[in-house]
Amino acid sequence: MEEYRVLLVDDEEEIRRGISCKIDWLRLGFMLVGQAGNGEEALELAEQLRPDVVLTDIKMPFMDGLELCRRLRQSLPAAKLVVFSGFDDFEYARQAVSMGVSEYILKPINAPELMQVLSKLREQLDRQRAERLDMETLRRRYEESLPVLRELFYTRLLNGQLRPEQVQERAARYEIELPAGLWIAVLVHADLPAEGGGAERDELLLLSVQSFLEEHFALEGCSTRVVLYGDSAALLVQLSGQDRLYPLLEELERLSLLARSYLGIPLSIGAGLPCRGPEELHRSVKGARSALDYRALMGGGRVIYIDDLEPQSTAVLSFEEEDQRQLSAAIKLGTPEQVEQVVRSLMERLKQTGLSLSRCHLFLLELVTCLIRLTRSGGVAVEEVFGDNFTGAVSISDFSGREELGRWLGERCLKLHDMLGRQRSDSAWRLVEQAKAYIGAHYSDEGLSVEALCAHIHLSPTYFSTLFKREVGMPFTAYVTQVRMEEAVRLLRDTDEKTYRIAEQTGYSDPNYFSYVFKRRFGVSPSKFRTGLKS
Repeated sequence: MEEYRVLLVDDEEEIRRGISCKIDWLRLGFMLVGQAGNGEEALELAEQLRPDVVLTDIKMPFMDGLELCRRLRQSLPAAKLVVFSGFDDFEYARQAVSMGVSEYILKPINAPELMQVLSKLREQLDRQRAERLDMETLRRRYEESLPVLRELFYTRLLNGQLRPEQVQERAARYEIELPAGLWIAVLVHADLPAEGGGAERDELLLLSVQSFLEEHFALEGCSTRVVLYGDSAALLVQLSGQDRLYPLLEELERLSLLARSYLGIPLSIGAGLPCRGPEELHRSVKGARSALDYRALMGGGRVIYIDDLEPQSTAVLSFEEEDQRQLSAAIKLGTPEQVEQVVRSLMERLKQTGLSLSRCHLFLLELVTCLIRLTRSGGVAVEEVFGDNFTGAVSISDFSGREELGRWLGERCLKLHDMLGRQRSDSAWRLVEQAKAYIGAHYSDEGLSVEALCAHIHLSPTYFSTLFKREVGMPFTAYVTQVRMEEAVRLLRDTDEKTYRIAEQTGYSDPNYFSYVFKRRFGVSPSKFRTGLKS
């Protein structure tokens, strides 16, 4: 198993050498990955090395151990912190405990005592690692949350938020059987007068309706699922054949009448159109919702089948929320091949409907509207994607057939994909250049930090740190140190300023720490560096 990583921090080199040599790190399950002489240096190393354990002295120059622990609690919340102190001081111990420090050891450090502490930490880390990897524990937690996950799955299924290929995979994962075949969605709504009782009454009523449907629905050749969906109960029915549709409507009529006796309330029931698999239930539930909308016209407490009021002959292909999500994701984050695949899928669905091109006008308008929104939100001029003479209006009559429409859409989508990609790269470059400019103007400020910079450019510190390191090739702290040291070299070379003044001008209030950082970078002190320039 991989060893745990340790960072050792103490301003006395002799103590660091003694600890590093006297401890059998590998036998204890650890690896000493870095050493630092003060808190500032340790913080920079921790950012790069991501240790599991930090052993630190309390009394150190530039940044003491308690401040280091406070900062590490934010950047490495899972790390185990062990502090050393030569002072048997209750206040130090109290502060250390308040910061979540694992152990507090008095100097002089005893090797057996430290090994005992490390062994204890190893047990804790092993236990935490085992808990993360313990599949039985994960399985138990998963099973406990399974009812919630199933409810969320049904909601997303009926909202059309799952891609067709995700439906069966998620259903199997949540141990739900949704076989292929003919399905229909039915929404059952309790018609109650507006009276007291509030949300609690509504929730209890929904549960009663759900239980009533599960207990009393009885129709051969059908299998059902009853789930809560918004303020209704959704009855998902698998039909053995198209001939079971009207018997289903009769059974729903029976349930509507029965509910008045059993529940004492009228139920309005809206039935959508049958669909060709569970992947299309979101289309059927849309029809069921539309059917319920007619109860204001037809009266509550009855069964309404959407095809009776909106015959299928009037149906049109629509560009749905899931279509928009897939197309947007492909254009913004996918590859050109993924963009082409989504466009092909949309054109194939258009073909499968059997509708003539002239009846797909709404589909085209909704799709183009989606592209226009993506274009504008990405900061791209609409004319750059659709052409100089584009007015925002596209007519289906502009295309001779599905093939020409598919080519036109593919070209627009690929062009937008390319332009958004370049825009994103340019935006990242501009943000980094803006950050560099800010650092260049504020490197003399000792309080310069990621938080201060991010407040200036309005970015979250986490996102900025990732972006900056990716674009610049080094962390923010290392880059600031580099800028300060380059300016220090310039001042040493071109001016006669005292070293302590140069330290102040490069963001170091402590001249000793400035000299320490300079020597660590260039191998000589600032004074010797200046002497070498003159020789």
